[in-house]
Amino acid sequence: MSAVLKVPTGLQPLVNGAKALELSQGTLGSALSHLDTQFPGIKDRLIDEYGEVHAFINIFVNGDDIAYLQGLLTQLSDGTEVDIVPSIAGGAQWKRVVSR
Repeated sequence: MSAVLKVPTGLQPLVNGAKALELSQGTLGSALSHLDTQFPGIKDRLIDEYGEVHAFINIFVNGDDIAYLQGLLTQLSDGTEVDIVPSIAGGAQWKRVVSR
């Protein structure tokens, strides 16, 4: 058994439509680098040019935000679940209308 990455819909075209992928054990960063050798370009969607997770991407390991763990140095082991959650922004600002 290995760690499992749940692939969000927006990234599925980069991984041949897979909804989940096995990740190698070790650190999250090394697992993502290994994944990028199989599916070139996926790491660029998650990690910026400074080696940090993009500001609009949240990554959770077993339900915990990696920002509060060891970031990309967070260790993965058998049975670990990794979720990628793109941030959602935008929308309209609502004004409250009071009728009299």
